[in-house]
Amino acid sequence: MMLFFFYLRFCFRCLRFYFQAATKYDVHSPFVADFVEYIVEDERTFYAFPFIERMRARLNRNNYPIEIVDLGAGSKANRAKVRSVRNILRYSAVSEATGQQLFRLVAHYKPKQIVELGTSLGLSTMYLAAAAPNGQVTTLEGCPDIADIAKMNFQRLEFSNISLLLGDFQNTFPKVLNEITQLDLLFIDGDHRAGRAEQYFEWSLPKIHAKSVLVLADIHWSKEMEQCWGKIRKHPRVKLSIDLLQLGILFFDDAIREEQHLSLLKWKWKPWRLGLWGKNDK
Repeated sequence: MMLFFFYLRFCFRCLRFYFQAATKYDVHSPFVADFVEYIVEDERTFYAFPFIERMRARLNRNNYPIEIVDLGAGSKANRAKVRSVRNILRYSAVSEATGQQLFRLVAHYKPKQIVELGTSLGLSTMYLAAAAPNGQVTTLEGCPDIADIAKMNFQRLEFSNISLLLGDFQNTFPKVLNEITQLDLLFIDGDHRAGRAEQYFEWSLPKIHAKSVLVLADIHWSKEMEQCWGKIRKHPRVKLSIDLLQLGILFFDDAIREEQHLSLLKWKWKPWRLGLWGKNDK
């Protein structure tokens, strides 16, 4: 029953996003128009997509049971301590569409130093790394068995620009921040407990620069995550926030003339919206 109400509330949040969301015809800022063209509306199939999705299909056939060490909020759909790889893939891995959005973000903005909080089975990590052949992806995971599977996936697809650090984010993330000079892209996709994402955001601020991009996953996953997203996007250093339903994306460049907070989706999902009623600023 609790699971039913969780999905009901999530569907309500998705519908609210849909009715609020703008399309490319509502956009006036050149920076946002560029984002829409290359991140939201781009439907090209890049070279990395097929082999990463073949890995997803391989994992989907894997029923091997592994012990879960969950240092975050955990899955609302399955809280079992022993779960199959296939089950983890279903409830914890990024979707194909989200993975491809991550790839496009990296390919377009070309960050060199990328940090991911929450490796899971490594699909999101591989999308990030594939788009940054000259960059470095440092990914953090709390569960040893899941980390081992992710490492095998990286080796199988011969990624050489990924390093995985095992442990609680409270310990590993400060260590990573101390070892890097700047943070070009941060992807927070783990530990959805109240206040944690805000804490990681605050920790990262000294390493964030004008061209940095911060990506927060599952911003509508729960009431707590929506509140977290609302607080982070209003931080004084944030110049632009974009809500893509599954991902919230923050930009810090002072060259963005007007502070904006937008919800965006593909025009084909709202084909009647032609920008006749003004832009979607919230």
